[in-house]
Amino acid sequence: MRKLILYLMLPGLATAASCDSLARLAIPHVEIASAAMMQQPDRCVVKAVSRPTADSEIKIEVWLPPVASWNGKYLQVGNGGWAGTVPAGTLMFGVRRGFASAGTDDGHSGGGAAWSIGHPEKLIDFGHRALHETGIVAKAVAHAFYEKPAARSYFYGCSDGGREALMEAQRYPEDFDGIVAGAPANDWTYHFAGFIWNEQALMSKPESFIPPSKLPAIQKAVLAKCDSLDGVRDGLIEDPRKCKFDPAALRCKSGDNDDCLTAAQIDTLKKIYAGPVNPRTGKQIYPGYPAGHEAIQGAWAPWIIGAPPANALHFMFGNTLFGQAVREETDWDFRKMNFDDDVAFAYEKAGIHLNSSNPDLRTFRAHGGKLIQYHGWADAAISPYGSIEYYDKVVDFFARYPDARAKGKPAVQDFYRLFMVPGMGHCGGGLGPNNFGNGGAILPADAEHDLLLSLERWVEQGTAPEKLIGTGKSVLEPAKKLTRPLCPYPQVVKYNGSGDVNEAASFSCAAP
Repeated sequence: MRKLILYLMLPGLATAASCDSLARLAIPHVEIASAAMMQQPDRCVVKAVSRPTADSEIKIEVWLPPVASWNGKYLQVGNGGWAGTVPAGTLMFGVRRGFASAGTDDGHSGGGAAWSIGHPEKLIDFGHRALHETGIVAKAVAHAFYEKPAARSYFYGCSDGGREALMEAQRYPEDFDGIVAGAPANDWTYHFAGFIWNEQALMSKPESFIPPSKLPAIQKAVLAKCDSLDGVRDGLIEDPRKCKFDPAALRCKSGDNDDCLTAAQIDTLKKIYAGPVNPRTGKQIYPGYPAGHEAIQGAWAPWIIGAPPANALHFMFGNTLFGQAVREETDWDFRKMNFDDDVAFAYEKAGIHLNSSNPDLRTFRAHGGKLIQYHGWADAAISPYGSIEYYDKVVDFFARYPDARAKGKPAVQDFYRLFMVPGMGHCGGGLGPNNFGNGGAILPADAEHDLLLSLERWVEQGTAPEKLIGTGKSVLEPAKKLTRPLCPYPQVVKYNGSGDVNEAASFSCAAP
């Protein structure tokens, strides 16, 4: 009902709107700060501030391509990290594809979570309210500019944006027709507990720290044991869950050097692989990180290890959540973190607003929504095991509580598909077939090579993605181009037994 009211409250805009006239839109608790034409590409940029509570300050930008360039659809884009700025780069990606596009700063400025101290409403804005508000405002602005509503609405995000994507599917299931959720940080408080777990493992005593110079030896040892498990030796591990690597194999026999690990470093590595566990119940809090990707550029060195010590991205994110958003202490010490009571309190204080791990997607499915999730196996920011864990939870939920409006037991793959990408880092990069339209860098003509096109075809034509085609460079022969099918989980890629291992045609999707 509120959407209809917004569309009718547009004084002086009975005819086609000019860009500057959008500054006169009357939207409850929203101030239109500016509306102006911009170039390269041509677009009308509307900047607004939404204040749904007395302590809210949600900045929103809506980018509108000219009428002749508009594809008739709306695309909302997600953020990264703690947000704090409007994601202009991803907005550009949307506009260049013809979408009316919008993004938000999630209700605060700057990184970290100091803004949340004493401001519980801002934590809710970051968690989910800013997303919903942005969609309402942006759709009203687009309706006024184009004189008709968008025919379809999509959401596209990775990392925190992936968390936001799943939040929309769970909490606001009728906002979007199609959603892309990349590497979602959807178990936010438990995930960040994993960051502190790794920080304690690495920094509890000087001899526990693993210097970045030892990461190549670790990765080399893992690949020697597990690279060929998928039937082809190509420098990529198709499914790291099958790899049973024992860090003790690298124990130093005499002295200490970059080719081996000390006893304390072996213990640290085992903890990182295993992930945090509740010391009282023995229950897994959050998954660990797969073996075999330790030395990939942009992976373990910046995220998990840090160089020099104490500056890893894990440490920064973990300390800002537990120190600022949860404990609201400026001098909080990670060493006193308790993986029983503190984890439970973090969920009660912040997780109820930040975590998007509810497997009940029945309303999203009944709305006709389609969800594509992807995750790189070499992601050192957000454990790829987390995506599999959430997908399996959804499958289990639908097996136990099928949609009453559907006949029989609904198949989750009818509306939700997960793609795991070997060698790919956080949201992209890394090694292997890591480019499938997941960053807007390419505009291929067919949906198999492009994530968003694949989603649009699924929503608008009913054609589900049976596979995606990732492109990249051969790991063992970097001068050669690599193409590889990406299969909907739980299917995996299998080598056909013959043909060029750098060609997608040499592989098939098969049951695990």
